[in-house]
Amino acid sequence: MSRTGIERKPRIAFSGSAGIGKTTLAQAMAERLQVPYVDEGMRRRLESGLDLHTLNREQHRDLLLELADEAQQSLEEALSSAGGVVADRSPLDALAFWLHYGFVHDKEVSTDAIVECQLHRCRSFDLIVVLPWGALPLRSDGVRSTNPWLQLQFHALAMGLAQQFLPQEQMIFLPKALTGLHDRIDWMEMQLSLIEKRRMEDARQ
Repeated sequence: MSRTGIERKPRIAFSGSAGIGKTTLAQAMAERLQVPYVDEGMRRRLESGLDLHTLNREQHRDLLLELADEAQQSLEEALSSAGGVVADRSPLDALAFWLHYGFVHDKEVSTDAIVECQLHRCRSFDLIVVLPWGALPLRSDGVRSTNPWLQLQFHALAMGLAQQFLPQEQMIFLPKALTGLHDRIDWMEMQLSLIEKRRMEDARQ
């Protein structure tokens, strides 16, 4: 049993724009819950020197598809080995990137198929947590854009997808007032405890 009182290890994904604290919180929660952490494939590639501006449209599209499949493979490996996982991004983010970069009219890959695939992948998670935009200062790290309105554009899209497609019990929004890591961890543990309480109540019925 973990510190949260959950017998089955949690399966959590974080969602939202760059610079809102997903990686820091995801890594801390993975360590706290003793489950594998799945990083963001795009960030890893950018840090390794990938320049998206050198890609043509087809290459960019194929990269998004590759990243989505890579994330799913990492998820399956984590669940197979440990039974739980914390992911830096959710399948909804992959869908948001697809729409954000304008591949909705792509002739070779059906957006309907992308939506169906990513929503199916969301079912692997107990919680998909959307972190708030604007709560933390957007710092330059040489990888992500520091244009806050560009980040807000993506964030609004990710939030809208979550509200449109996720069951209410699976989707939660981290309060904007919580900016400290320890406060965010405490809040996450409370949410996980509530999930376990609901499971126990359902099992008694």
